[in-house]
Amino acid sequence: MTNHHTHARRSEGILSMRRLLVPIALLAVIATACSVSLGRNDDGSSSASTAGTDTSTSLPTAKEPVEAVVRRVLPAVVNVTTDIFTQDQLGNPQQGQGVGTGFVVRSDGVIVTNCHVVEGASKITVSSSDEQPKEYDARLIGADCEHDLAVLKIQANGLATVPLGNSDGLQLGQRVVAIGYALALDGGPTVTTGIVSSLDRTIQAQDPQCTVCSTNGQGVAFRTYDNVIQTDAAINHGNSGGPLVDMQGRVVGINSAGDDTAENIGFAIPIDSAKDAISQATQDPLSASAYLGVSTHSVDGAVAAQLDLSIDHGAYVLATTKSGPAADAGITDGDVIVAIDGHDVATAEDLGTILDGLDPGQRVSVDVVEPSGDEKTIDVVLGTRPLPTNIP
Repeated sequence: MTNHHTHARRSEGILSMRRLLVPIALLAVIATACSVSLGRNDDGSSSASTAGTDTSTSLPTAKEPVEAVVRRVLPAVVNVTTDIFTQDQLGNPQQGQGVGTGFVVRSDGVIVTNCHVVEGASKITVSSSDEQPKEYDARLIGADCEHDLAVLKIQANGLATVPLGNSDGLQLGQRVVAIGYALALDGGPTVTTGIVSSLDRTIQAQDPQCTVCSTNGQGVAFRTYDNVIQTDAAINHGNSGGPLVDMQGRVVGINSAGDDTAENIGFAIPIDSAKDAISQATQDPLSASAYLGVSTHSVDGAVAAQLDLSIDHGAYVLATTKSGPAADAGITDGDVIVAIDGHDVATAEDLGTILDGLDPGQRVSVDVVEPSGDEKTIDVVLGTRPLPTNIP
């Protein structure tokens, strides 16, 4: 997906930054704690039109300007959590989790976040910022991963939205507010304030899971961003994908990176560079595809001997997504899938090819061989794949 990134002059310095996605495994230590019309506002800023709740009206009455901004924006801020299949040092499958932030730009459930928040996800869950959060399954409908942008869709209507402003009009010293799920702390989003510190930075942010990124001499993948917004508003782990807004409550940037080695330095992607991708995703969303919720490995003679299997073909189930279609139906780790919907499965690749031809919500029969050698047929209602196969 093409994103017409707006370039000012390139900053002479390159800052090496870290990602702001919070791995859940870290939380015990840290927290033991349909189209978008980008119209013009009276002041020249642009906003996403919505078909339900209109949050582009005047700010609520409040004693403090920042309080007014938060009242307006907070209902549109969401928590984005992901399940991700990973491997430990021995190559054994594990299911990790991560936390980021997003914001609603259309009342029927269109949400903007960072690509690195959702890349590699086997399940994406969006939670509202209500005192009693509502949870929704989400899927990707568009992305520009080169510029770290992802657009999600949930099944909901009447959601509060936040309007899109103009990053081109930002001035040095202008006040801004950042909202996000910093450190994944209990109790909802964190609000921080600051100013625009620079409009002309080039940064490099490490992103080990990125498949479209450059690598350094040590093989570490990193993204390079030009013309990013620097702010002294606190940007911490978990803020990824959250909104950076002006004092009128309009999104001017998407929080993306911060620096652990320095204080009061954070960065956001200018919203102007994301508008084309957001509009394209909502006007022409990626189609939904069927999803079983398993991580598999092809079975051959060597694998069968190593694992003491009774068959030498099929897709060996390494792990299942928690609460995914396969797990809910009774497919477990160690099962070997040998057929689905009447089609033979000889390899893990066969399983993927067959699923590509099926539809979300379709009920199919899955033939498996258990570790004991017993055969059984399981009925599964296929889910919706969170990420298309052509997206990292």
